[in-house]
Amino acid sequence: MSAPILALDGLAKEYRGLLAREPSFTLRVDRRFDGPEIIGVMGPNGAGKTTLFEMIAGSNTPSAGRVLVSGQDIHQVRPRERDRLAIHYHQSYQVRRFRRTRPAFLQQRARSAYPLVHLFDEPQFNTQDGYIGFMLDFFRRLKAEGHLVFVCLHPTASFQLDILNEICDRFLFVSAGQVQAHDDFAGIVSSPDVRHYLGDVAPALAPSIESDLPSLRNRPATI
Repeated sequence: MSAPILALDGLAKEYRGLLAREPSFTLRVDRRFDGPEIIGVMGPNGAGKTTLFEMIAGSNTPSAGRVLVSGQDIHQVRPRERDRLAIHYHQSYQVRRFRRTRPAFLQQRARSAYPLVHLFDEPQFNTQDGYIGFMLDFFRRLKAEGHLVFVCLHPTASFQLDILNEICDRFLFVSAGQVQAHDDFAGIVSSPDVRHYLGDVAPALAPSIESDLPSLRNRPATI
């Protein structure tokens, strides 16, 4: 049986002050993703979404647990090769630098030549120039080529919920250090915690971005 694309094995991150005996914040997640899909991620600011992405990409060392990408512990891989396993695009698609914890020569070589996991952290979608359609094509193409894609958004407008509804297979909601899984869009937006988080955006739950993208939705990716 082949290893899952991504396994978060008892993963945890604790933050605490210099003199604090108890952690001020703890993020915990234990989950696996067996095959290619697109995962939507939502949650309040400061809930741990970026911390989760950084641990998956190998740039933030966990307090406990492992991140296994196709069976390989990314935190045991040489920093310069970690983006061959998982790559983190933060907002403007600038990849974050890796934190070095051990000399590279003591670490493993990546077993993959191209990233298997793609983490898009609050990408900026422009509704005026067709860029949304281009990005949706890109996400679909990555999935079709066998990759696991995470798209993290902090919705402030209904069209951003439409994007998640349009493109995502499953969802994660990160809040208060916990990661809740939802199997579909209807499930996540019906959760009381999620509706409270969405606030004024929730009632809009938008018809669809289809009217904004009539010529782009079914256009093949050209990248």
